[in-house]
Amino acid sequence: MTRSSPTEIYDLRGLKCPLPVLKTRRRLQNLKAGDRIWVETSDPLAVIDIPHFCEEAGHLLVETTKIAGGNRFLIEKS
Repeated sequence: MTRSSPTEIYDLRGLKCPLPVLKTRRRLQNLKAGDRIWVETSDPLAVIDIPHFCEEAGHLLVETTKIAGGNRFLIEKS
């Protein structure tokens, strides 16, 4: 299986818990298994919520990066 390059950045900055997780879940439904997406958040709780969501849903959290004003998560759909 070839993985698509993570070119899309899903900007969820400015949204508070639980919206980043809910919107990420909805966006991942439109992707194929193996597709990757960057998710950017400014909610400080996202560093807990996004990894927990990925673990619960079976998605792979490839990378977490601190960015100005928040965090960026690279998620691979299961």
